Amino acid sequence: MLNLYFRKNSTYQSQQHSYHLVDPSPWPFLVGVVVLGLPIGFILFFHSYGGGLTLIYYTLCMLGFITFGWWRDVVREGLYEGKHTQRVIDGLRMGMILFILSEVMFFFAFFWSFFYLSFNASVALGTMWPPCWLEDLNPFHIPLLNTIILLASGASISWSHHSVIYGILNNAVISLVITIIAAIFFTFLQWYEYLNAPFCISDGVYGSIFFLTTGFHGLHVIIGTIFLIICLFRLLDNQFSKEQHVGYEFAIWYWHFVDVVWIFLYFSIYIWGSI
Repeated sequence: MLNLYFRKNSTYQSQQHSYHLVDPSPWPFLVGVVVLGLPIGFILFFHSYGGGLTLIYYTLCMLGFITFGWWRDVVREGLYEGKHTQRVIDGLRMGMILFILSEVMFFFAFFWSFFYLSFNASVALGTMWPPCWLEDLNPFHIPLLNTIILLASGASISWSHHSVIYGILNNAVISLVITIIAAIFFTFLQWYEYLNAPFCISDGVYGSIFFLTTGFHGLHVIIGTIFLIICLFRLLDNQFSKEQHVGYEFAIWYWHFVDVVWIFLYFSIYIWGSI
């Protein structure tokens, strides 16, 4: 009876279900507090108050630190503690799918505004789209090169994924490094295009939509690049196996989403918008 009592009241008990009851964590609360500093910092910066830009920098640094700690805990729970059962993995996959769908609707709003304004060009725009006084970008220069780079990166990340499935670590690492290099090169070319664009974000509604849409896509490319770099370190540390590499799958899904958005963006804003 005494032995049974200690077994029932032990701090460590075997889990009798396939769900993951998350332990108390400080990260959600800290993220909420730190993220509040971003809009405050931007408001101070936009109104030329001192310390606004400094607050933004400190907030981003703290957000990066908290994100690292949160991801570390998730990796530890799934890799070392075995709390990511098949039912938990299915739930995580559904969450990632819903997140990507929310991102799809986010970009859908920009595409909707672009096509609405293009089909209803006002007199202020010269009843033309792009506006008659605005010089648009050549879609067959840097945009075409960026399209080729992203499509190639989509092929290389698929190569890396299949290498992980078949247990070929060297090929998985090489193809993932190629994808990361292509992503960094894409970001550099996008930055170079912004520097040499014949218009800016304040040049009417066309400039606003162009830079907001391509800029947010560039932000997603940067986030996806960070995601892939983290997966590279985990891959080198042998944290992915044939049977379970759900974190890598999420990075691959996210990167393919970035590729698909760019294809729509290229053919609608760059090619169709310049006709």
